[in-house]
Amino acid sequence: MHQAKEKKKIAILGSTGSIGTQALDIIRENPNDLEVEVLTAHSNSDLLIKQALEFNPNHVVIADESKYLEVKNALESHDIKVFAGQKSISDLMSITSADTVLTAMVGYSGLLPTIAAIKNKKRIALANKETLVVAGEMITKLCAENHVDLLPVDSEHSAIFQCLVGENLDSIENIILTASGGPFRGKKRDELIHVTKAQALKHPNWSMGAKITIDSASLMNKGLEVIEAKWLFGVKGDKIKVVVHPQSIIHSMVEFEDGSIKAQMGLPDMKLPIQYAFYFPQRKQNNWPRTSFKTFNRLDFEEPDTETFRNLALAYHAMDKGGNMPCILNAANEIAVQLFLEDKISFLGIAELNEKCMMNMPFISNPTLEDYINTDAETRKMALNFGMK
Repeated sequence: MHQAKEKKKIAILGSTGSIGTQALDIIRENPNDLEVEVLTAHSNSDLLIKQALEFNPNHVVIADESKYLEVKNALESHDIKVFAGQKSISDLMSITSADTVLTAMVGYSGLLPTIAAIKNKKRIALANKETLVVAGEMITKLCAENHVDLLPVDSEHSAIFQCLVGENLDSIENIILTASGGPFRGKKRDELIHVTKAQALKHPNWSMGAKITIDSASLMNKGLEVIEAKWLFGVKGDKIKVVVHPQSIIHSMVEFEDGSIKAQMGLPDMKLPIQYAFYFPQRKQNNWPRTSFKTFNRLDFEEPDTETFRNLALAYHAMDKGGNMPCILNAANEIAVQLFLEDKISFLGIAELNEKCMMNMPFISNPTLEDYINTDAETRKMALNFGMK
């Protein structure tokens, strides 16, 4: 008699965002393999309730405490435990029986829940790059100590990870991250002075949340990915290159010491890296659209313009400086993007605000977790202060 295969239990931190909803699509398509154990959302209570009623997880968290009663009452007749508040997400990691935690929260908010999940020996599917940007050294060390797999869900880092399966990490000569160039590829600074929010939110290839779409337009997203790659793959900063590839078919490449280059290719669809992380080391068959070389019959590459898109240069500087500098950059940028989306600063003002905070915040070369928490809070205050002037 065949024993029923045990399903993988997934916790989705940030289930109402772009990555979270696509992860649920994959679970919906594979009910025999995957099930939802935890769903969390920041404040989108309507969608969280709808997801909980469909997937019947054991635990649900709404970070916005003012929405707690609404969620609790809606799920009252179901066997679902409802919690509220940001801290509950971290606390839940010691109770849940989830074996894989998809961290898809936006920005810095993903750091403490990811640390809690690692300490409770959960496999991490990392879609929250800011966690490694802010505290890469601490996170990679914790993963090693707790024998926890850290599987990247960013399409670029998933691509690099796939290129490195079966390879010796010592043989890496360069990691080459591809960037679409966003909606303003080829533009110069004077053409970006009056850029509107609507223009910046119009990404040519990917459908993503507002924060990551603006980061992509300013090349900050690529800068954060450069820092993330350093920690994920244990390579020095000067071995991480960025190349603009407008078609977004090659998701990233690895160049080896013999001059050979491996590239991972596919349509721009985040479901691919999410599914790969859920099933690794297996690949799972699916019926999604395939890449057609009749349609994509040319692949273009160009150097990024770091004069116009200063954020990429700032990220390299933060990575080289180390300490709490990437944390400062990340916190400043989260506020800068928010201010831009609220029409309070210009598009070019994002990089200017980031640089100001990097120049004015106290530098700590060997930060503790408490230092990161304080740096994040203080930088946000400083950025708001600069931004409102």
